[in-house]
Amino acid sequence: MAKKNFLAGFVSIDDAQAAEQALNEAGFTITQVDQISPYPGEGPQQVMNPLTGNIPSLGYLTLDAEFNSKSAAILAATDVSASGMSDGDGMMPEVNQGVLLTAVVPADQAEQAEQIIKQYGGNI
Repeated sequence: MAKKNFLAGFVSIDDAQAAEQALNEAGFTITQVDQISPYPGEGPQQVMNPLTGNIPSLGYLTLDAEFNSKSAAILAATDVSASGMSDGDGMMPEVNQGVLLTAVVPADQAEQAEQIIKQYGGNI
């Protein structure tokens, strides 16, 4: 049987999980929700005081990222998200999507799955 893959971006993990639940209830069992980021690592795992100077980089502190080279950390710090001078207000929601819903569905039921994903705010 032919299959169709969907990769749908969501702004909120709650919306993605609700869409996944609706897909599962409709009989689509191959689904997965993940948080994604353009930056590596998980960032700080404990509260820290930046005034002490004990931070690896601005990107580590503000972007929740762990860099394996000083050059990558410096480059990431140039992102407007790292400076605190931009709150993302006015950004298109499609750009600010950090949650990915993946679904593999039978090709003959792809339209139904697509409607469910879009109903919950997914961007395919």
